[in-house]
Amino acid sequence: MFKRKQDSKSSIKTIFLTFLVLGLTSFGGPIAHLGYFREAFVTRQKWLSEKDYADLVALCQFLPGPASSQVGFAIGLLKGGYPGAIAAWLAFTLPSATALMLFAVGINHYGNLLPSGVLHGLKIAAVAIVAHAIWGMGKNLVTDRIRATIMILSAIAVLLLANAWGQVAVIIVAAVIGSRFLPTVTDNAVQALPQVRSTQQHTALVIFSVFLLLLIGLPLLAAWSANPWLQMADSFYRAGSLVFGGGHVVLPLLQAEMLGNGWLSDDTFLAGYGATQAVPGPLFTFAAFLGSAIGADGSPWLSGLFCLVMIFIPSFLLLIAALPFWEKLRHQAQAQAALAAVNAAVVGILLAAFYQPIWQKAIFDAMDFSIALLAFLLLNSWKLPAWALVLGCGVIGGIVL
Repeated sequence: MFKRKQDSKSSIKTIFLTFLVLGLTSFGGPIAHLGYFREAFVTRQKWLSEKDYADLVALCQFLPGPASSQVGFAIGLLKGGYPGAIAAWLAFTLPSATALMLFAVGINHYGNLLPSGVLHGLKIAAVAIVAHAIWGMGKNLVTDRIRATIMILSAIAVLLLANAWGQVAVIIVAAVIGSRFLPTVTDNAVQALPQVRSTQQHTALVIFSVFLLLLIGLPLLAAWSANPWLQMADSFYRAGSLVFGGGHVVLPLLQAEMLGNGWLSDDTFLAGYGATQAVPGPLFTFAAFLGSAIGADGSPWLSGLFCLVMIFIPSFLLLIAALPFWEKLRHQAQAQAALAAVNAAVVGILLAAFYQPIWQKAIFDAMDFSIALLAFLLLNSWKLPAWALVLGCGVIGGIVL
């Protein structure tokens, strides 16, 4: 018994430290984070197979909320249960959240934090990391003409349907195509994801009921009471519940809430968004800046942490509720065919994101392209760790860009 507890504590510590490194070094936004996660947990740690990881990415792309944070939370859950999930989220989220809360309470000019060349170097690092993720996932998941066609058409569709529902529509269509046109052969190599085995479907339904209760109940409570904590809980929980397509999509919702309630000026909102681009970790940590800037009851730190938790809670409740049903479906022959097509579509979604916004925001001239090519070589052929690549690109950017 003692050894089991000791092993459990060691596992939680490993999860926390692994995600802490990612939380300190994962620049480049949600798509780049998926590349970091794949490198860390599929290639190096081998906590998940390529297929298991792709399945989790597909599920989290489908659910509302921040896809990369949901993937990280799910990996922590599968590796260490609920304590592991909380450790993964805390370690990946708190570095950027802390920096943004500091910015909210004391830093007036984002430009003083990092030189522009360093920031540009970090964007180039994201280009190499996402290219490496697409390269690796494509080799494993896009193995025939049908999958290749799904990948390319998915990328085109996401680029042309530039709205929050575009990715969801692409995934649904890919699943239908896969279930009809890909071979429905049961893959006996697909193993049950470890933690999901002990999660009952009735428990998942209870958790989904809690999600709906909060989504419906918080607006009613906020309308009934003038309590600022209830109003913040409603605004941030609703924003986290209704966002498809990643962290950038939440900005219009949050801006409407901040300005509509008179909590922040537009200048402060945009300054915080600019700072969010300079820190690693998930874009949803912007909520920590907003909460600290609001400073309810004169408590900026408590207010920032409260808003941070409230914007993440709905996506995690939905993920926990969906995993048992997802686990059952992914073992059925026809569902496996649909998932194979969805995985190809996810590679296509990554490919689209590689072009817009990652490539367009980072590669402007021959020097940028040359640094990106060198970074890709170091990552793909010389197996340089992603965190070292990020630091190196930042230093190079500060010197030559």
